[in-house]
Amino acid sequence: MQWNASPNFAPLVLFLGGRRRVVKTLRDAAEVLIMDWPFDDGEEYVAAVKACDDAIAGEAGMEELRELLLRAAREAGITALSVISDSGKTTPHMAA
Repeated sequence: MQWNASPNFAPLVLFLGGRRRVVKTLRDAAEVLIMDWPFDDGEEYVAAVKACDDAIAGEAGMEELRELLLRAAREAGITALSVISDSGKTTPHMAA
């Protein structure tokens, strides 16, 4: 898996303590989970870290990682802006 090129990962914007983090690659996901996350416990957080590790090893897909990252954000009370392409149209989706 390439760290800096993850074509199957639709971008997310996470709002962490007054800062925003754009997550659009596997590297971005790993960095935000390990360096920027407000706490290191919680079921969804642990599942997202495992999915990230599995994606690095080529054992999990980016769509699964993205979904688990969104669930971990909800668990942590992190606002996430998700941009999903639907038939060529870009639509913002908010999750908190």
